[in-house]
Amino acid sequence: MASIPLIMTLGNSMLIPVLPMLEKELDISSFQSSMIITSYSVASIFLIPIAGYLSDRFGRKMIILPSLILALIGGLISGFASWKIDDPYTWIIIGRIIQGVGAAGATPIILPLVGDLYQDDDEKTSSCLGIIETSNTFGKVLSPILGSLLAAVLWYLPFFSISIFSLISILMVLVFIKVPKKKDKPLALNIFIQNTKKIFQKEGKWLYTTFVIGIYAMLILFGLLFYLSDILEKTHDLHGVKKGLYLAVPLFTLCVSSYITGKVIKGNIELMRKILLVSLGVIALTIVFVEYQNEKIFLLLTISSFIGISIGAMLPTLDALITENVEKEEKGTISSLYSSSRFIGVAAGPPIMSVVMKNHLLISLYLSSALAIIIGILVFIFVQNVKPKKSTLW
Repeated sequence: MASIPLIMTLGNSMLIPVLPMLEKELDISSFQSSMIITSYSVASIFLIPIAGYLSDRFGRKMIILPSLILALIGGLISGFASWKIDDPYTWIIIGRIIQGVGAAGATPIILPLVGDLYQDDDEKTSSCLGIIETSNTFGKVLSPILGSLLAAVLWYLPFFSISIFSLISILMVLVFIKVPKKKDKPLALNIFIQNTKKIFQKEGKWLYTTFVIGIYAMLILFGLLFYLSDILEKTHDLHGVKKGLYLAVPLFTLCVSSYITGKVIKGNIELMRKILLVSLGVIALTIVFVEYQNEKIFLLLTISSFIGISIGAMLPTLDALITENVEKEEKGTISSLYSSSRFIGVAAGPPIMSVVMKNHLLISLYLSSALAIIIGILVFIFVQNVKPKKSTLW
């Protein structure tokens, strides 16, 4: 299971350190290069909820495998276009959209699949989610190094590598994932929609808060990575694998934080709430200093690492809140809506940063800090009302 978020993360994050190189090779602007990330994510935003419903109705594995095949095809289209076509930018975007469609059907279904496998054990569920989120974040750590290394050989090689990784994941899913047989008949669509509406009417306050945190965390992470990629190259003259290693520093702290958090939360709602509050507080305090320290690489990486630790602590906490407190029949769709919300942040982060970092970086960082405080207030008010559904869970 953990191979899927790892490979899907590589498929997106691996391109961030090579975006300046793509700008030169394709003769495009920084905003256009950010669209290579955003096009992948926008497709996922709209299709993830559909994939969640289909996985509830037809089974997790039946949706995961075709989705991985689409991700493989998308990588081939982008790679071949870069290799053989004189003006490949449009075809690269088309390939990335197809990859995004594949990601929409693969990555979010992992969360409800964990719930299916560990139906009555919150501790195992939290631990497994921590490992999966760590796999996701480890992909982010590995991606700048691997992306830089592949691009140093051929600038379009990262596109082809996505297809290879997808093929590996397809084989692993076929061999290793054994999905429990469905005992209940899937709900009709109209009943399903009614039940989903009831969930949001009853639990909407903490669910919406969770979605907002997911959007915010990914917005900050991918905006920060886009900024670091640009600053490391243009201000500090770092290129290739060396630049990838520097980019991996805050991502490594995110990975470690995610793993530890997944191990310790163990279904404890109050602990989850405290982790979210502290993490948002750290981001609010540190993010405003990013612009002031952009010429001091050690301090810039230190600040980025604190942000990485905070986001790493929030991600498995959010996963656990969703997975452990939604009934089985709607788990696929609710977790997919949550995953979709995260992709909003992934899609928005790079293009927003490409626009604001030239003239409006400082004010955008202060706004980001204020947003963290506002979201923290929402967590303080609403997340305390979450009650584990022991009688209906899975």
